[in-house]
Amino acid sequence: MTSTTYAERRGQLTTYFDRTAVEAWARLTSDAPVSKIRATVRAGRDAMRGTLLSWLPDDLSGRRILDAGCGTGALSLEAARRGAEVVAIDVSATLVGLAAERTGTIAGGGSIDFRVGDMLDPSLGRFDHVVAMDSLIHYSAADIARALAVLGERTDGSVVFTVAPRTALLTVMHAAGKLFPKGDRAPAIVPITLGALDRRIGREPALAEFALARTHRVNSGFYLSNAIELSRSRA
Repeated sequence: MTSTTYAERRGQLTTYFDRTAVEAWARLTSDAPVSKIRATVRAGRDAMRGTLLSWLPDDLSGRRILDAGCGTGALSLEAARRGAEVVAIDVSATLVGLAAERTGTIAGGGSIDFRVGDMLDPSLGRFDHVVAMDSLIHYSAADIARALAVLGERTDGSVVFTVAPRTALLTVMHAAGKLFPKGDRAPAIVPITLGALDRRIGREPALAEFALARTHRVNSGFYLSNAIELSRSRA
C-alpha cells in the first residue's frame, strides 16, 4: 500500500505513542487508578477486546493470528492462551516493549511473536485471522478499505476490526478533546459512516470473497467504536 495519507498518519502515531503518551498509555492499559474519563475508555476497550475475541474460534490451536496494532498486547495474550500462534505488531517500539514485558509465561500452548513495524508488511506472511482493534480509526474510509484489501489477500478466515462511527456524540467528544493541551491529544480519529466504508470495500477486488458477517458498537463514556467482521466465503 503506497497511500501518502496512510504513511503520514502512521508516522504521527509512532511519534505520539513513542514520545507523547508513553506514561498515559501504560497507565490506561494497566490496573492502575485513572480518572473517571479514562476509566470509561478503559472499560470500553475491555468490552471491545472481548467482542473481537468472541468472534474468533474458541480453540485457536494451530491458527496463525495477526494482531495488527497490538499496543500493549492484551488481545495477543488472550489469543495465545487459546492456542494461537500470534504475530503481534505495532508501529510503536515503546508499546511493543511494554507488551513483551507484561506477557510472561503463556499458558495454553500458544505463542506471541512481537514485532515493530507496519501491519501491512507482506513479509509477515499468511494468517487464519486478522484482528485490528482501534488501529484503523485514525484513517479515512479510503485508506481503511485499501488496508483491508492488503490484509485480506493474506487472510484465509476473517478480518475483524474497528472503526470510529460518525455520530453526533463522537463529534461532541472530538470538540471536547480539542480543549486538552496539544501535547496530550492523540492523533485525530477519523469518523466514518459504515455505508461509505461498505461501498469502498465493495470496490476492492481483493475483498471480493469476503462478506460482512456482523457488526457491534461499544459506547462507554469517552470511548465509542464500531466492530466489524469480514469473513471469507467458502465455495
